Amino acid sequence: MELTMNTTVTLNNGIKMPMLGYGTALISENLEETTKTICQAIEAGYRHLDTAMIYYNEEAVGEAIRRCGIPREELFVTTKLWTEDQRRDRQYEAFEESLSRLGLDYVDLYLIHWPVPGKVLPSWKVMERIYREGRARAIGLSNCHEHYIESILKECVIRPAVNQYEFHPRVTSVPLRAYCAANEIAFEAFYPLGHGSYLENLVLKRIADRHGKTIPQVLLRWDLQHGVIPIPKSAHQERIIENRNIYDFELTPWDMVQIDNLNQNQRIVDADPDNVDF
Repeated sequence: MELTMNTTVTLNNGIKMPMLGYGTALISENLEETTKTICQAIEAGYRHLDTAMIYYNEEAVGEAIRRCGIPREELFVTTKLWTEDQRRDRQYEAFEESLSRLGLDYVDLYLIHWPVPGKVLPSWKVMERIYREGRARAIGLSNCHEHYIESILKECVIRPAVNQYEFHPRVTSVPLRAYCAANEIAFEAFYPLGHGSYLENLVLKRIADRHGKTIPQVLLRWDLQHGVIPIPKSAHQERIIENRNIYDFELTPWDMVQIDNLNQNQRIVDADPDNVDF
């Protein structure tokens, strides 16, 4: 399959999600600057915007959508349910507050941001209600290991469409990706650029130089060729554009193997998905 900026993934409920996203976490503490940066991403061709309550920028995402001139139905918007709202059993109220901050009638994808022990199934039941009401076109998970997904699949009426998880060459999560694929759950990557930790990596530099590309472009292309949906983030216009210019080259099978072999099962995020205490 030829990959382009318009390439989409068909989720297990039939809706289409753009295969390259734009992450909005920690763009700026200033909402106006965040709004302008998101507008730049939309102008650069991104149609998949990823936010969350805990990013404290849903208002900026909504304002960028209103300013950008792109019809709402051409954009794919994700937001997420935070842990404290699960503990306090206010999952539905939290979703309504996110919609209000975004200024939208619906989101395209709503995720459980982190699994809170003892609250995953109750939260999923609320997610199903939101989906049935047509206020989220798809629902899914983030930071979930297989046992959490399995517990949901045993009880759910509506299956998770996505699992968003940390993914870059030092944490390739092969068993989790295989499990998600076997259960028709799309695998989405946060920190696909490794938080800038690969810029001096000699293996990646050799591959990038041979293709006339940058290391971030190689990493994002590696994601796409693995069928993973990356959500890169940058607050700089030139890098926003750079990150989308990944469709005019293809990594060789040997390139892919070399990058795969960098795996150390080493996450950047130090939080344990099986022991969420925040």
